Amino acid sequence: MDLNAVEMFVYVVRAGSLSKAAQQSGIPLPTLSRRVRALEDSLNLQLIERSVRGVKLTVAGMHFYQQASAGVDILKGAQLASQHDERQISGYLRLSIPPAMTVWWELLAQFQQRYPGIRLFVQTTERRVDLVADGIDVALRVGAIEHETMVAKRVISWRHQLVAAPSLVERYGRPQSPADLSRYPCAVWNASAWRPSVWSLGGETVHPAAILMTNDYAHLYQRVLSGDVPPFMVNEDIAQGRLVGLLEDYPLPEQHIHLVYPPQHYPAPAIRAYLDFCSRFTANLS
Repeated sequence: MDLNAVEMFVYVVRAGSLSKAAQQSGIPLPTLSRRVRALEDSLNLQLIERSVRGVKLTVAGMHFYQQASAGVDILKGAQLASQHDERQISGYLRLSIPPAMTVWWELLAQFQQRYPGIRLFVQTTERRVDLVADGIDVALRVGAIEHETMVAKRVISWRHQLVAAPSLVERYGRPQSPADLSRYPCAVWNASAWRPSVWSLGGETVHPAAILMTNDYAHLYQRVLSGDVPPFMVNEDIAQGRLVGLLEDYPLPEQHIHLVYPPQHYPAPAIRAYLDFCSRFTANLS
């Protein structure tokens, strides 16, 4: 088996198309196409389906990619094993994060300051991407993990915080129990216009009187009347008196953020650096 062809095949899968793989790797497009075709011939298997929209793994290709990508990453890791200066780590890292994760953009800025040789592609979407099909190395997931075949590394846990503008508290009064929220006009996060908004406050179920529902935390933050948002988005506002915390004795359920990535025996150095950096960065968040 031609190991160079295997490496080129991995390039193509991660890039999502032959043309993108050629651009990212610097390998001429005809060479990539020819070597991947030769690899398929040597294995007597069709590994990818080609179309004008890119490439898609066949079932056999998926199984081969899971093993081949791990081998490629091991070889690349061995090449860098003698490098003691972590700033020498380089590569192209493809990430997926939900919109309005402002704290993560700060993380990424600090990450690239520490690892200037790593180039980033960041896809922001509420959609749960297919990491292999979309060519994503690591995805940020909020909430439950649905992909059992993926590795999920928990990096932070928190409870949403109920907050309101001081003017709203002055107008309607400070709620003493979840039932008091019925008189509040609420802005809530919701993934769908057809899904009822439900809060669980200290074990009590509340259906807020939502005058605004959105799946965009940034807009929710700007329009906050009374809503539940991640505490790291509002801690400073509470400290400065721009927002008021409500019903602290009725905590919302705990939430988790995971970094999800395909199983690899030896992740690429850029991926390992990102996973470790995220763990250190989020340790300082509350």
